[in-house]
Amino acid sequence: MSTNTGRLFTPFNVKSLSLRNRVVMAPMTRTFSPGYVPTEDVAAYYERRAKAGVGLIITEGTTVPHKAANGYERVPAFHGEKALAGWKLVVDRVHAAGGQIIPQLWHVGAIRKAGVGPDKDVPGYSPSGLYKPGKASGVAMSKEDITDVVNAFRDAAVSAKSLGFDGLEVHGAHGYLVDQFFWEGTNQRTDEYGGSIANRSRFACEIVRAIRAATGDDFAIVFRFSQWKQQDYDAKLARNPEELKQFLQPLVDAGVDVFHCSTRRFWEPEFENSELNLAGWTKELTGKPAMTVGSVGLDGDFVGEGNFDMTSAANPAGIENLTERMEKGEFDLVAVGRALLVDPEWLAKIKNGALSDIKPYTKDALMSLS
Repeated sequence: MSTNTGRLFTPFNVKSLSLRNRVVMAPMTRTFSPGYVPTEDVAAYYERRAKAGVGLIITEGTTVPHKAANGYERVPAFHGEKALAGWKLVVDRVHAAGGQIIPQLWHVGAIRKAGVGPDKDVPGYSPSGLYKPGKASGVAMSKEDITDVVNAFRDAAVSAKSLGFDGLEVHGAHGYLVDQFFWEGTNQRTDEYGGSIANRSRFACEIVRAIRAATGDDFAIVFRFSQWKQQDYDAKLARNPEELKQFLQPLVDAGVDVFHCSTRRFWEPEFENSELNLAGWTKELTGKPAMTVGSVGLDGDFVGEGNFDMTSAANPAGIENLTERMEKGEFDLVAVGRALLVDPEWLAKIKNGALSDIKPYTKDALMSLS
């Protein structure tokens, strides 16, 4: 090994998750599922990363059974006989390769535009009918709509457990539906789902509680959140540790087991007067295991200034900062996105100190990924 990566390769356990190491494949949308059904190629894609030693795979976002959950063609669904059969194949192949896997359950909210399938007449649904502050899109959700979506997440969770997944992740980040409730800019409600941080967290907490009630105490629930939004990279849910605590504690009380803390660059401090990143603060404030993510193993970040561009080139970079912070206990798990997307053998090469053999993340590599 070229650096002290030992901490990456120690086991980690929480409830139904019993991981062989601390490295997680981050969820990355690929639109490789025609008819919203994950195929043999999708199963092989995840299987390759499991065979190469990744401890936990989080699937690309997969949509819950609500009419407005989807926002993109060829994104896999997590409902319907054919789609669930496809996911069963994925689970079995990853397990046979020695890995563990959880689905990322997703509803896009106001990101959805009419004209997207499966029902092209369905508009986007969001807390206040806003895509971002001042920009209307779709319809504002009624309380009946809220109940329907909570039940859709619950039903997807039941499917995840029945298919043999090792837990699940709720996508509460990046300006999609759950995050649209969190964010004051898109949540202008005046009922119990709007206003204070606690009220804006109510929808997410209802989802988590419904999942917990339906799947039992031992099924691991991971919750992904972010400060930044694809609609506004400078947005903040919490401006200081006190506000972050107010945001996180209701989710802890609802039953979240692990927080997946999405940042653009994992090495950046979250608040002034501390080197802790968002995952570090989350673990400090909640006592719950925390997962960091954001340009791990790369020399560039996936969001350019003012541009969301997953094709921006990035070269392999050392992970000394990451491993030092893990050794100090700042966070427990590390999610790796683009580096694993273009190089299934990334983790094995890190373990063997073969940094020069790691494939760079370029547009050409992205177009030929497998």
